[in-house]
Amino acid sequence: MQKLLKCLVVSLLALPAMVAAHGPSRLKVEKEIAVSAPAEKVWEVIKDFCAIDNWHPAVAKCEGAGGNKVGATRVLTLESPDSGKNIYEEMTAYDATNMKYKYKITKVDVKVLPVTTYAAEIRVMADGSGSKVIWKGGFYRGDTNNNPPPELNDDAAIKAITGVYEGGLAEIKKLAESQ
Repeated sequence: MQKLLKCLVVSLLALPAMVAAHGPSRLKVEKEIAVSAPAEKVWEVIKDFCAIDNWHPAVAKCEGAGGNKVGATRVLTLESPDSGKNIYEEMTAYDATNMKYKYKITKVDVKVLPVTTYAAEIRVMADGSGSKVIWKGGFYRGDTNNNPPPELNDDAAIKAITGVYEGGLAEIKKLAESQ
């Protein structure tokens, strides 16, 4: 009985330390934009997994394999091909009928995009006489230790993904409405 009581006391004393050391929480960003064009027209802009270089201002080039099938991959070059600023992604779901696809980042330097374990969905939906595009993702910050540097903390990750989504959505709107 004495041993059991000692174990219980030690466990209770260790509990606050274990709770404080649990690590980061999964972060989420969701952005949407209204587009004055039919959903089908907007879908035409984004439906090809590797067409992102046509509609995202930060992507200089996309090299892909596998088309629009689950398991398809793409490498996004953010500047010149020798800059080292590449993001590697894989499609995890594709649904042309519902105008959406999901993907995940398989490799990225956190100095380029300060996130880890990133997965996202982009979808087009009819909305009255126009449509809306919803882009949402979940991820962890670039440094998952308890005291990350400012450039790899929660705020940096949320700010970076928010910028990615807002820049892409604005260009989608511009392209769809001008066609």
